[in-house]
Amino acid sequence: MLQKILSEIVRSNEALALTDAAIAKSDASRCADAFKPLLGHHLHASYGEVKELKENRKNIEEQINKLEQLRDRQIKIYEKARQNREMLSDMREEKRKEHESEIARLAQKTLDDIFISRRGRN
Repeated sequence: MLQKILSEIVRSNEALALTDAAIAKSDASRCADAFKPLLGHHLHASYGEVKELKENRKNIEEQINKLEQLRDRQIKIYEKARQNREMLSDMREEKRKEHESEIARLAQKTLDDIFISRRGRN
């Protein structure tokens, strides 16, 4: 899930860069055509295009913010799961050591019993 969110953030940032480039290109085109005679509807269309691009840019920024919030939540979930896994691993290791200690104690007791029984026969 985290990987999916991160890839969406990357795609959104790329879309944002493309939108910024389109806005810059449109601005440069209008500046270049500033002293050329243009029909009003061409100029109006150009401003409409820039307005649409800016709205698109705003939507992409909002999407990026939402994705970053999702990423932060997912990271918290991931960290909590990692902590839980580490805690369980520590508990398992502790139980394993206790078990090994108990087995060693029982083996020693068995050896002691064998020694005592052999000593008692002599």
